[in-house]
Amino acid sequence: MTKNHTGRRLALGALIAGAAGYVTGILTAPKSGKQTRQDVIDKAGEIKSEAEDQLQKAHDELNSALKNAKTKTVALGTQAKAEFNETVIRAKDARNKTAELLKAARAGEADDPELNKAIKQAKQARKNLANYFKS
Repeated sequence: MTKNHTGRRLALGALIAGAAGYVTGILTAPKSGKQTRQDVIDKAGEIKSEAEDQLQKAHDELNSALKNAKTKTVALGTQAKAEFNETVIRAKDARNKTAELLKAARAGEADDPELNKAIKQAKQARKNLANYFKS
């Protein structure tokens, strides 16, 4: 799990560094203003698409974890069920938030900080569910 998390961070860092390098290259390249604006628009679309893909993946992973959780609820004791139910509620909230932001991102109405926060919450909720099943 840690290796995968580190890989995602590395990929995200590379994406950000690549975007910064791309923007720097565009701004210093000998192109016309119209060409430069179009390049910036195209790259922004790519970045938005990648953020949507990450959000969709987080949403799908949460759905899978919640389905798995539902099947394992039967074997839990009373206190464990209460704790588990709270974890599931948080995971469902995170899943719903990712779904809302995914729709907003596709409609061009989501801000980057909202997307990043939702992705982080979804990943944390999935991690909490996974940790719960390990114990």
